[in-house]
Amino acid sequence: MQERIVITGMGTVNPLGLNVKETWNNLIAGVSGVAPITLFDSRAAALQVHIAAEVKGFKPENFMDAKEARRRDRFEQFTIAAAREALTHSGLQITEANAGRIGVIISSAIGGLHSLQEAILTNHTEGPRRVSPFLIPMLMANGGSGMTAIEFGIKGPCFSVASACASGSDGIGTALMMLRTGMIDAALTGAAESTITTTGVAAFDRVSAMSRRNDEHSMTPQPFDKNRDGLVMGEGAAVLVLERESAAKARGATIYAELAGYGSTADAYHVTAPHEQGEGGAAAIRMALSSAAANIDEVGYINAHGTGTVLNDQSETRAIKASFGDLAYKIPVSSTKSMTGHMMGATGALEAIFCVQALREGILPPTIHYQTPDPECDLDYIPNTAREAKISLAISNAFGFGGHNAVLALRKY
Repeated sequence: MQERIVITGMGTVNPLGLNVKETWNNLIAGVSGVAPITLFDSRAAALQVHIAAEVKGFKPENFMDAKEARRRDRFEQFTIAAAREALTHSGLQITEANAGRIGVIISSAIGGLHSLQEAILTNHTEGPRRVSPFLIPMLMANGGSGMTAIEFGIKGPCFSVASACASGSDGIGTALMMLRTGMIDAALTGAAESTITTTGVAAFDRVSAMSRRNDEHSMTPQPFDKNRDGLVMGEGAAVLVLERESAAKARGATIYAELAGYGSTADAYHVTAPHEQGEGGAAAIRMALSSAAANIDEVGYINAHGTGTVLNDQSETRAIKASFGDLAYKIPVSSTKSMTGHMMGATGALEAIFCVQALREGILPPTIHYQTPDPECDLDYIPNTAREAKISLAISNAFGFGGHNAVLALRKY
């Protein structure tokens, strides 16, 4: 029997808070992180989208050396902040003896888009000699992982997984597999993203994926609602500390939950649209439950991908029905993106933390802004108000452009 892999630490910065406690309190209170964009002048940029879910009040010098902060992209700054909280939370000490047995798999779908966009403008207006010599480490998608390893002296496997909006979940799943095979004894894993730039917003709006309710931002996004009109872009980071159960117990660590299973599939269907019947998503759900040696009737909560786009929400609803049959109508489902916005590659990692908290606290976060049922989306989406429920197993869905599907199964410890 394979050894259980457990979660001993969590850290995050995101649109709802600068740590896990603040974030969870705002989440179960139904607080929206959506507001007018402040990172740049969206109207001067002639964009049709003027809202986002930004990380608020973030000062990188509170989490790292100020000089180093200036040499890091915003997504990398978020990474260090979340990793520092996760390590502190876990009590895991990095030493010369164990540094080579700890992995860092912190993902990003896009990497340093802020730095890349700024460099292109600088090159165009001031010439190539004005481009930052730190540009390459600032824009590379593995920058969060590499800088975390440097920051904390971690010498085991270190890389990033890129699978669009499934990146964070796939990175966590990869860490799970590495722990199960004995390649490492512990891992810092999760994801970070910061794409709220003129280029990022314009690109997602051009594929008709974004909500344009600029004057009604307090009521968008609306996952699974009949009147949903698209996602709201978010940003942030979330990092988990994973360990083998025996190692965690040996050092007296607090164990918050078990990471029990992981499933990953491809739709092989379309580069941006999900499979209409959710076939790939359903297969990933079944794979995650098989990996966890769990039956479908054990699942007490599903944290949905739930972007608030017409196609995603219909496809995911069908995937859940295909996986659970009639039981699908009895399992509470919520989209926490209704509050955090869509943090791209980082969202799956944050939503894994939400599943841990739901297992521990016996509270299921709501889907806010839910007003008008959609006949195509007819499950229990925990509308508007958090719900008390004691559960033993939760799953977290993450689906991405390119047809990537990643599902994590988490069990109460």
